[in-house]
Amino acid sequence: MAENPTPSAESSSQAPAAGAGTEKSTAQLRQVLGMRGADTGDRSIWKIRLQLMKPITWIPLMWGVICGAASSGQYTWTLENFLISAACMFMAGPLLTGYTQTINEFYDREIDAVNEPYRPIPSGAISLPQVITQVFVLLGAGVAVAYLLDTWAGHAFPTLTALTLGGCFLAYIYSAPPLKLKQNGWLGNYALGASYIALPWWAGHALFGDLNWKIVILTLFYSLAGLGIAVVNDFKSVEGDRQFGLKSLPVMFGIMTAAWICVLMIDIFQLGVAGYLVSIHQNLYGLILLLLVIPQITFQDMYFLRDPLKNDVKYQASAQPFLVLGMLVTALALGHAGV
Repeated sequence: MAENPTPSAESSSQAPAAGAGTEKSTAQLRQVLGMRGADTGDRSIWKIRLQLMKPITWIPLMWGVICGAASSGQYTWTLENFLISAACMFMAGPLLTGYTQTINEFYDREIDAVNEPYRPIPSGAISLPQVITQVFVLLGAGVAVAYLLDTWAGHAFPTLTALTLGGCFLAYIYSAPPLKLKQNGWLGNYALGASYIALPWWAGHALFGDLNWKIVILTLFYSLAGLGIAVVNDFKSVEGDRQFGLKSLPVMFGIMTAAWICVLMIDIFQLGVAGYLVSIHQNLYGLILLLLVIPQITFQDMYFLRDPLKNDVKYQASAQPFLVLGMLVTALALGHAGV
C-alpha cells in the first residue's frame, strides 16, 4: 500500500498547478484588456470583440475628459453633471477609443501576423466582416452620444459632434492608406499624442465651458509630451515595422537614440507647461507639476534608458501615473486662472 505523501511533498506537487492557474487567469485578464501575453484559448466572440477594442487604452482618454471639465472652471459637483461627464467619458473611452483600436487592428493585420500573431484577426478568431461591423457600430454610437451631449450643453454649433467626427477621421488616416500617418514616426505619434491629450480635453472643456484658442494651443503643446509617450510603444514592434517599411523612430534613429528622443519629448514639454503656469501666476500648480516630472526622470534612468526593449512596460507602469496626475494639476490651474 502506498504511503500518503508528506505535507512538503504534497505542497510541492500542487505548486505547479496553482502557478499554472494563476498564469492562466493573468492571460485571460490580458485578453480582456487587449494586452500582450493574452490568452489565446478562449474563443468567446464577445471577449474577442473586447480584445479588439483594447480597454487598457480607454483610461487616458477618459482621464482627458476629466481634465477638460476641470480646466473649464465651471464644473460643479451635481448628480446631473456627474452623469453627463460619465457619458462623455463613455463616448471617449469604450466607443471612440474602441473604434480607433478596432480600425487600427483591421489595417495592421499583416504587421500583427509578424509581431503579434496571436491577435484576434491574424489568428482567425474573428472574421473581417465582423470587424468591419464593429467599426461602424462603435462609430455610429460615438457620434450619437456626442450629438446628445451637444443638445444637453445647448451648443449653437455642435462642438462635441465636430470633435468626434474630426477625431474619427484622424483615427482613420492614422491607420488606413493612402495617408497612413503611422508610417511616419513623427506624424503618427503626434496624432496619437493629440488624440490622448488634446481631443478628450477639448471635449470635457467644451461640455462645461467655452473652448478657446488658449486651451487648444496649450493642449496641442502638451500633446508633444504625448508624442514621447507614444514612441514608447514602438519599441516592441521594431522588427515588424522595419520589415513593412514603417518609419518609426526606433527604425529611423536606432534603439538608444529613439529612447533619448522619447524621454526628452516627455520631459521638456511638461516643463514647458509648468513654465506657462508660472507665467499666469499659478506658481503652486507650476511647482507641483515640476515635482511630478522628477520621478518620471528617475524611472527613465532606472528602467527605460537602460533597456528600452525589455523595460518599456515596466517604465510605463511606473512613470505614467505621474504624467497623468500632472495633466490634472495643469487643468485645475487653468480652471483656477480662468484661462
